[in-house]
Amino acid sequence: MRSVAEGARRLGAVTLGTVTAAVELVFLLVTLPFLGRARVEAAAGRLAGFEAWRLRLDPAELDAMGDGRRVLRYLALRVPVGVLGGLVVLLLAFGLREAARLGASWVAGEAYDGMTPSSVPLVAYVSVGGLVLLFLALSGVVGVHALERRLARRVLAGDPTVALERRIAELAESRAGIVAAVDSERRRIERDLHDGLQQRLVALSMLIGRSRRGRPELLDQAHGEAQQALAELREVAWRVYPSGLDSLGLGEALAGVAERSGVPVRVACELPERPPMAVETAAYFVVSEAVTNAAKHAGADAITVDVRREGTMLVVRVSDDGVGGARLTGGGLSGLRRRVAALDGAFEVISPPGGPTTVTAELPCE
Repeated sequence: MRSVAEGARRLGAVTLGTVTAAVELVFLLVTLPFLGRARVEAAAGRLAGFEAWRLRLDPAELDAMGDGRRVLRYLALRVPVGVLGGLVVLLLAFGLREAARLGASWVAGEAYDGMTPSSVPLVAYVSVGGLVLLFLALSGVVGVHALERRLARRVLAGDPTVALERRIAELAESRAGIVAAVDSERRRIERDLHDGLQQRLVALSMLIGRSRRGRPELLDQAHGEAQQALAELREVAWRVYPSGLDSLGLGEALAGVAERSGVPVRVACELPERPPMAVETAAYFVVSEAVTNAAKHAGADAITVDVRREGTMLVVRVSDDGVGGARLTGGGLSGLRRRVAALDGAFEVISPPGGPTTVTAELPCE
């Protein structure tokens, strides 16, 4: 079923390309005396951008979209390819029409172009020939579509060396971000231990010492402090790494985040299979940090967590009804962005003043 849909999509793209080829031919002929002007190049860029959308090409791959001359050269080279696609589409349409006529003549017992299709061998012969022509026409559609994509990449894509250098720079930046994120997380853990758990244990030690000097009523207070210290220690440990994630899976681990939150959290996590461990861990920390931020800073009354598989991506969305105004420059969100970028994922925060806030992370699973 998916292959049929993909074939129909390619046929539609080639058919639309026939129309745009005619438009681009007229555009080039009309604007020929004005080549080199900014408006002409801008219009050509919009046409090329539409072609990239039609062919489902990533604009990031087409580094020369801002080069007016190369864009005009691409449009000129694309015109004959579009004409070729139109011929293939016409051949396919003609074959389908004739097949429909033959079928109607066979059912009605009427003559087909002077021949009476009452002979089964004749119909079989024509049908086999029609199937062969149909195969050739469909192969032509696929070939023209592939040729158009290759032409666009060949003319509009930048130098492979430059693309490789850019990718190396991105990886270097991502690596530096990972180091910074790890250092930031370590500092936060140290701060949590020093300002929270350590102070509570000092107070607990003092309470026990005072109770030993004849004030046994302080033991109940010491017991409460010990329970609070254990809870904080458990929270810090889960921030370092959620041990239950390995055994329970992402859904149960996120349910734990919802239970520990001071704001009602609704979790929807329906995955056909467990994602890779690195992806699962990143998804957990995205949810954990986003829920913590919403509870502490957004004044939210409700938080919604949605985790699902969309194609090859694991998509994590955390929404709250708080006051909004969240910024990626904040320590927690910027750390999440670096963590997601380390997996070649995408991270987005939409948080207009007044809310709501939506944090989205897309993590590749393959």
